[in-house]
Parts: sequence; C-alpha cells; structure tokens
Amino acid sequence: MDTRQAILAFSQSEKAKSALIMATQLMEIYNGLPEPEKHCAERFLRAFLGMITSEISLAKKMTPADMWTAVDKSLNTAFIMMNSGVLSEASYHITQAISAVTTIGQRSMQFLMDQKLI
Repeated sequence: MDTRQAILAFSQSEKAKSALIMATQLMEIYNGLPEPEKHCAERFLRAFLGMITSEISLAKKMTPADMWTAVDKSLNTAFIMMNSGVLSEASYHITQAISAVTTIGQRSMQFLMDQKLI
C-alpha cells in the first residue's frame, strides 16, 4: 500500500462504516415494525445495501481490492439471508462487514502514522 492508497482506503472505510452502522440501525427498526409495513421497509433496506455495495466496489477500484474481500463476503451473505426470507439474520453479517471495514481503516491509519503523516 502506498500513501495515496492508504489515504483513500481510510476515507472509504470511514464512509462505508458509517453507512453500515446506519444499515444495522435500520434493520433494528425493521424488526420492530408490524408485519404489513415490513415489505416496504425491506425494499428500502435492499436499495440501501445496494448503494453500500456500490461504494465498496468503488473503494476496491481506488485501493488494493483484496483489502475488501471480507467486506464483500459479509455483504453477499447478508443479501443471501435477505433473499432467503430471514432479513433479521442479515444484521449479523452486516456487523461482520463493519468489523472488516474497521480493520481496513485501522491498517490504513497505522500505515499513515508509520509514514509520520498523521
């Protein structure tokens, strides 16, 4: 990783982490909704997770793509859970994605600190 990639990875990881945290909060709201309202909420969640996935794809193009493998895997599993009709199980996998994104941010920050840039 070079300095430019570290800066971009840190920036993208923070953006992704914020969005993923919002997704977990939205899933908690979803779990508390009455059944008739869940269908519309699920459509919204799918779209929101799709936007996050697009941001991860962008991050993979701007930084070393292998950094994002665990994030991709967790998000794909979350989509599988949603498609299987167990949306409530998807939040675990989104939490795993948050952990992977946090690791990317930590590694990037450590690289920048080692370079005495922060």
